Amino acid sequence: MKKGLRSSIVLALILMLALFSLGGCGNSDVAGENNNENEVAEQTSDAYDQIVERGYIIMGLDDTFAPMGFRDEKNEIVGFDVDLAKEVFARLDLEVKFQPIDWTMKETELNSGNIDLIWNGYTITEERKQKVSFTKPYLKNRQIVITMADSDINTKADLAGKIVAIQNQSSAIDAVNTEPELVASFKGGEPVLFDTNNECFMDLEAGRSDAVVADEVLARYYIKLRGPENYKVLDEDFGEEDYGIGVRKTDVKLLEAVNNTLDEMREDGKYQEIYDKWFAE
Repeated sequence: MKKGLRSSIVLALILMLALFSLGGCGNSDVAGENNNENEVAEQTSDAYDQIVERGYIIMGLDDTFAPMGFRDEKNEIVGFDVDLAKEVFARLDLEVKFQPIDWTMKETELNSGNIDLIWNGYTITEERKQKVSFTKPYLKNRQIVITMADSDINTKADLAGKIVAIQNQSSAIDAVNTEPELVASFKGGEPVLFDTNNECFMDLEAGRSDAVVADEVLARYYIKLRGPENYKVLDEDFGEEDYGIGVRKTDVKLLEAVNNTLDEMREDGKYQEIYDKWFAE
C-alpha cells in the first residue's frame, strides 16, 4: 500500500508539472498573438512622422502616362504631376523618390507600404475611395474616344462591332462600363485591355484596334507628339472626372499636409506656373 501511495503521489506531481508547462506555453502563445497584433497596429498607423524622420517620400506612378509622369529622351521621369510633387514636398522639406509601379497593383503597392502615395493622373472614383483617401481634386479630365483620322467611327454608337482598346485597371474602364449596352455591342462584347496607354495607341495605329478610350490629358499630348492630322477625337465622350492624390486611409497627417501645400501653391501662383508649362498651349 505504501508503495502504491508513493507511486500515486509521484504521478500526481508529474501531472501537475505537465499542466503548469502547458499553461506557460498557453501564456506564451497569447503573448505572441498580442505581439502580432501590436505589429499590425504599427503597420497601419499614421506614417507621416516616420516619413519626415527618414527625409523622403515614395511616390508611385505609371512612368508611361504623359504628360503627368513619364520618361523623357534622357530616360528621366518628368511631367506635370512630377513637377507638382517636387514643389509640394520641397515646401515640406522632403525629397521625392519616384517609384514606377504596375498600375493594376497601385492600391496594393500603397497599402502594403511599398509606396507612400499614388500621384499620376489618378482619377477619384467611389470604388477607389473604399481603398484609399484622396486629396482635394487638383485637375479635371475627360474620358475621350480616339480613332485614326480615316475611321468611319464618328459617334459612340458607331463603336458597335468594333475593337475598343483601353488600359487595364484605368478609370477609362469604369467610365465605359457605365454604358453596359454599348460595351456589349463592342466586338467580343468587351474592350481589349492593355497594360499601358502606349500599347493601346500602338494597337490602334497598327490597325488591330478601331478606337481607344483614354484620359484626355494623355491622349491630347500623345496626339500632339504623333501628329494631330493622323487622329480623330469624337465629339462625344464618356464623361468628366477629377484627378486626386491617393494616400493610405491611416495617413491623415500626410493628407492634410499635401492639401494645405497645394492650397498655398494655388494662392501664390506656383500651381498656375507649373500648369502653364505643361498645358498652356
